[in-house]
Amino acid sequence: MISQNQNQRYGLEVSDVIASCYNELYTRYNISYEQDKVLDALLRCRTSKAGGHILKCNHCNYQQQCYNSCRNRHCPKCQYLKQQQWVDQLQSRLVPGRYFHIVFTIPDTLHPLFYINQKQCYDILFQSASEALQNAGRNPDFLGADVGALCILHTWGQALTYHPHIHMLVPAGGLSSDGAEWIASRRKFFVPIKALSAMFRGILIKKLKSLLDNEELNLPSNYEGFKIIKEKLYEKSWNVYSKKAFGGINSVLKYLGRYTHRVAISNNRLLALKDKTVSFNYKDYRTGTRKVMLLSTVEFVRRFIQHVLPKGFFKIRYIGIFSIVHIHGKREQVISLVGKVMYLSQLEGLCAYEILREITGKDPSRCPICKQGIMVQIKRVRQLE
Repeated sequence: MISQNQNQRYGLEVSDVIASCYNELYTRYNISYEQDKVLDALLRCRTSKAGGHILKCNHCNYQQQCYNSCRNRHCPKCQYLKQQQWVDQLQSRLVPGRYFHIVFTIPDTLHPLFYINQKQCYDILFQSASEALQNAGRNPDFLGADVGALCILHTWGQALTYHPHIHMLVPAGGLSSDGAEWIASRRKFFVPIKALSAMFRGILIKKLKSLLDNEELNLPSNYEGFKIIKEKLYEKSWNVYSKKAFGGINSVLKYLGRYTHRVAISNNRLLALKDKTVSFNYKDYRTGTRKVMLLSTVEFVRRFIQHVLPKGFFKIRYIGIFSIVHIHGKREQVISLVGKVMYLSQLEGLCAYEILREITGKDPSRCPICKQGIMVQIKRVRQLE
C-alpha cells in the first residue's frame, strides 16, 4: 500500500484515475454535458493540452515549462488561490465575534429526487435552511433577533457517496428588530436543534409539494405517490446538528479556508492506482477513525462526477443580515454595537504572483535553481487540440 506521503511524491491525481478508465466510463454511463466538460478540463489541466508558456531565468538561463490551469471549480488542483482570495474578501464581510457551525441534512429517501432535479432541489434546500434559521432566530422564546449566515452546499460524503447538505456559519447572536441592540445567543447552542430541525423539515416538504403539484420536478421511476413519501419523510428524523461556537474571527477564517472551496475529493487522499482499482483514505465519522476504501476506477469516477454542480449554480450564499442588500449597513451597525474592529481585505487588487508572495512569504517568480534571478516568460505554448 502506498502511503499518503508516498502519493505526494508520486503525484497520483484524480485526472490519472479518469484517464485510466475514460473509454469504459463513456461506454457504461450516460455522461451529461456538464460532467463531460469537467472531465475534459481535469484531463487537460496543467498538461500540454492546455497550452502554457516557457520561463527563463535572467541570471542563470535555467528554463522551465509551465502549463495552464483549467480553473474549473471541480478541479482538485485549482482551488487554492480562489480559496485564499475568497477568505480574504470574506474577512471584510464577517462580523467579528463567536460563531456556530450548523449543518442541515435530508433523509436518503430524497436523494434520488434531488439528484435528477439538482437545480430546483438545491435551491429549495438553501431556501428551507435559510427560512428555518431566520424563523427560529426571530422567535422570542429562542433569540428574538434578525440573524444572518454564510451558507455552503456540499453534495458528498467522505466515501464520495451522494449526500447533499448545507453548512452554515452563524454569528452567535443577532440584531434586535429596531436595530438598536445586538442580542447574544447562549454560549452552548444558537437555537434549540430539535425545533430548528422540525421547522426545516416542514418548510422543505411544503416546498417540495408545491414543485410536485406544479409538475416542475421529474420523478424517479421507483417513487410512489407524494402522500406516501410525505408520510415516510415525517416518520424519519431529519438531522440538523450544531457545533459549539468558534473562538473568534481568526479561528473562523482558518476553518473556512479548509472548507469553502473543497471539492469532492482532494488528490492527497488518493493512495494507489492499480489493476483497474483505486484506493483512497476517508474518515469514518461513526468511529472517528481514518480508513481505506478500494473502488474500481469506473465506480470512483462515477461517484466523483455525481458532484458536478449545474452550470451557473452558486454553492455559497449569504442570508439575513449577511445578504447582499444588508451587508454594508448592518455589518457596520453590528460592529458599532459590539465594539469590535472592522477587518479590511489584504489581497484586493493584487495579481496572482503578488497574492502567492503575500501568503507564502516567498517570491514565486524567483529562480528555483540559482535563487537569484527572476523567471521571465520568453515564449507561449499553444494548447493542443
